[in-house]
Amino acid sequence: MEIGKRNEALFMPFMQIPTGHHHVADALMEDLKQVNDSVGSTKVDILSYSYGKIEQMISSVYLNSIKHIPDFYDKLYRGLAAGKRKRQIRHYHYEWLFMPFFKNIINQHDPDVLFFTHCLPSNMADVLKSKGLLDAVTVNVYTDYFVNNVWGLESVDYHFAPSIQVKRYLMEAGVEEERILITGIPVHRAFRNSEEIIGRNDKKTVLVTGGSLGTGQLEKIMPENPGDLDFVVLCGTNQTLYERLRKRQHPQIKPIPYIRSKYEMNRLYDVSDAVIAKAGGVTISESLMKRKPLFISSALPGPEKVNVQQLQEMGLLLEADETDITGQLSVFLSGSNEKKRYEEKLEAYHKYLEIKPMHVLLKRLLQW
Repeated sequence: MEIGKRNEALFMPFMQIPTGHHHVADALMEDLKQVNDSVGSTKVDILSYSYGKIEQMISSVYLNSIKHIPDFYDKLYRGLAAGKRKRQIRHYHYEWLFMPFFKNIINQHDPDVLFFTHCLPSNMADVLKSKGLLDAVTVNVYTDYFVNNVWGLESVDYHFAPSIQVKRYLMEAGVEEERILITGIPVHRAFRNSEEIIGRNDKKTVLVTGGSLGTGQLEKIMPENPGDLDFVVLCGTNQTLYERLRKRQHPQIKPIPYIRSKYEMNRLYDVSDAVIAKAGGVTISESLMKRKPLFISSALPGPEKVNVQQLQEMGLLLEADETDITGQLSVFLSGSNEKKRYEEKLEAYHKYLEIKPMHVLLKRLLQW
C-alpha cells in the first residue's frame, strides 16, 4: 500500500477512561510522526462517538462493577470473552449496536490504515473486510497478554503481538505467521531509552504504581518500616491516596500525583530497582521494556486477572507479599537465586521481540 492518496491513519480505542487502550494508541501515534509527517493520525473512541454522553454512564457502571461486584464481573468477562476460541465468533449484538456508527466513522475519515487497541472495533472491521466492504489496512494491537474472543482475526491484515505465546495462539487460530509481529505491548518511545543516573545513594528504590487511576492496594502494601528501601508511589488521578500518603510524611515513602510526561516516567523507571504494580498491560509492558523486576500487588477483575495467569506461566510475574514487602524485596534485590531466575525469564522474553524500533516497523507496514 502506498501512502499519499488520503494520508490518514485512524486509531480506535474504547471509552474515554485513560486506560491502556489510549496509552498504546498515543504511543503509536507518536511513532507514526517519525515515519511521515504527512500521515494524519486521528483517535476515535467508538463508544462516545456512537452514544455520546451515555459513554460516561457506561464508564461509571464499569468502574463501579469492578469495585463493588468484582467476582461477578470477573466471571462475566471470562464467560463472554476469555474462553478458548475454536473459531471466529460473530457477535451480532455488538454489530447491531455499533456497526452503523463504525461505517460512519470509516466514511467520514476514509483512512488508509486502521489501528485497533480494543477488540470491539477490530471485530467490526473483520466483518466488513470478510465481505469486501473495507479496503483499509487493518492492524490489531493487543494491550493484554492474551487474545479474547471479541478480537477479529480472520480478515484483519496484521497483528502486533505482546509475546511469543500470543503469536503461537494466533497461528493456531489460523493467522499467517508473516502477518504477526512480536512487538510487546507498544510503549511510548520515551521508554526505549535509559539515562545514566548520577549521585544515587546506596538505598534501593522501588517504584509503586496503580496505573493512571491509582487503583489497587497501593496504600495497604506500603510498609510501616521501609527498612533500607525508598518507595516512590505513583498515585495517578487518585487524589485521596496521594493526600493520605503525603500526610504520613515518611521520608522513605514519596507519593507523586498524576504524571503526564512520559519522559519523567522513564526517568523514574531508570532510578528504580524494582516495580510494584497492579496487573495492567501497559504498566507491565513498560516494566518489561525497562527490564525491571515486576511484583504484582493486585489485579482488577476481568482481563487483568487473566494477565496474571499468563505472566505467571511466562515466569515474568512475582507476587508481592503484603505481609512483609520490605523483607521480600530486600532479599530479592540482594542478588538471590530468585532474582537470577527472573532475569533469565526476562531475557527469554526479549529474545523473541522485534529488534527494529516501532517507527521502522510502521514504515514497513505502510509500504506493504
